[in-house]
Amino acid sequence: MTWFENVNKINYEGPQSKNPLAFKFYNPEEKINGQTMEEFLRFGVAYWHTFTADLSDPFGTGTAIRPWDKYTGMDQAKARVEAAFEFFDKIGAKYFCFHDVDIAPEGDTLKETYQNLDTITAMIKDYMKDSDVKLLWNTANNFTNPRFVHGAASSNNADVFAYSAAKVKKGLEIGKELGAENYVFWGGREGYETLLNTDLKLEQDNLGRFFQMAVDYAKEIGFDAQFLIEPKPKEPTTHQYDFDVQSAHAFLLNYGLADKFKFNIEANHATLAGHTFEHELRYARVNGMLGSVDANQGDPLLGWDTDEFPADIYSITLAMYEIIKNGGLGSGGLNFDAKARRGSFDPEDLFYAHIAGMDHFAVGYKVANQLVQDKVFENIIDDRYDSYKNGVGLDIVSGKADFKSLEKHALGLGDIKNKSGRLEVIKATVNQYILNAYSK
Repeated sequence: MTWFENVNKINYEGPQSKNPLAFKFYNPEEKINGQTMEEFLRFGVAYWHTFTADLSDPFGTGTAIRPWDKYTGMDQAKARVEAAFEFFDKIGAKYFCFHDVDIAPEGDTLKETYQNLDTITAMIKDYMKDSDVKLLWNTANNFTNPRFVHGAASSNNADVFAYSAAKVKKGLEIGKELGAENYVFWGGREGYETLLNTDLKLEQDNLGRFFQMAVDYAKEIGFDAQFLIEPKPKEPTTHQYDFDVQSAHAFLLNYGLADKFKFNIEANHATLAGHTFEHELRYARVNGMLGSVDANQGDPLLGWDTDEFPADIYSITLAMYEIIKNGGLGSGGLNFDAKARRGSFDPEDLFYAHIAGMDHFAVGYKVANQLVQDKVFENIIDDRYDSYKNGVGLDIVSGKADFKSLEKHALGLGDIKNKSGRLEVIKATVNQYILNAYSK
C-alpha cells in the first residue's frame, strides 16, 4: 500500500529549483572534507511528531490528516510502520527515533504492553532488513500516562519507580534488538512543581540510582549504545533536574556517571533555559559530552515547547560550527524533533517540512565549514586572549603564578589597556559568509 501517493522520491535539484518537493541545498552525495553530506549530517526522523502526533496544542484538538488514522490500536500501529518506512525512503533520511508508546499502544497491563511492543518491534526489524535505515535512538515514555503525575525515577511512589525501571529495561532490550546506536533519557517529569512537598535530595539520589541501574543492565545484556541525557529546564514541571547541559553535567559528575553519558541537545530546550542553541553545544563540546542533536527551534515569544522545524540559518550555522569542531556527532545525528505547524495538516506537509529542515542544515553546514577552514573565530579568539601567551598570562595558565606574584605584577602596572571586542564586525563577518554562500 502507498501512504504518500502524491509524493515521489525527493531528489536534489539545486538552488534555482522551484519544486517544493525537491532539495535545493541538501545534496546527499556532495562531499565536504572527504565525507558526503549524508554521512556527516546523519539526519533522523522523529516517529512521534511525524507519524503519531495529531498537531494538537494547549488550546485546540488535533488538525492532522493522516491516512493511517482510519485504523485504531495495533492495526494503526502496523500501518504507521508501513507509512514510516515509505517516508524514510522517499525523504532519504537514514535514521529514525521513537518512544516506546509511539510505535505501539499501551495495554491494560504492563505484560500486554510488552506483547504489543514485541509485535511492532519484530515488524520494524523486518522492514529494516530491506532498508538501509537505522535506529538512531529509542527511549521510554515515562511522562504521558497519569501514573507519572509525580515523576518517574524521581517519583515519591516506589511502585512508579519500579514501573519506570521495567519500561526502560524493555527499551534497552528493544534498542539492542534493533541495533540502536544510542539510547536517550528524557526526564519529562523528573523534577518538581514546588519545594514545599519535595525531598530534593532523595529524588535526585533516586534518579542517580536509576541511571546506574540502566548502565548496569545494558552491560549485562551487551547493549553497547551511547547513553544520552536530553536536558530541558521546565514545562511540564516548574523545575526539572536536567535543567540545562551544565546542571545535568554537574549531576552526572556528582553521581559518578559522567563517563557513561553524553548529551542529546535540543535547540528548543536551550531557548526555554534562556540559552542559545550554540551555548549548549559549546559547553557540551568543550567538556567532551556532545553526543547528538534534536534539530528544531523554539519561539522566544511563546512559553512552551513549540518544536518548529529549524529555519534560522544564523543559529544553524553557529550550531554546525560546534558540530564540525566536535569532529561530527559520532554515533549521534541530527534528529528532527519537530512538527509541522498546526495549519500545515496535509500528509504532504510532512515532506515540505523535512525538506526545509534538511536544506537549512545543509546551508549552515557549508557556511560553518568555510568559517572553520578560514579560522575566522579561531583567529579572533587567539588575538583576544593573546595576553596569556607570555609574561604574567603564561605564568597564570601554566600554574606558576600565585597571589603574591600577581600582586607584585599588579603593583607595577600603569594604566591597563583593553582591546575592543569588535562584536559588530564579527557579526557582520558571519552574515557576510552566510550571504556569500550561494551568491557565487
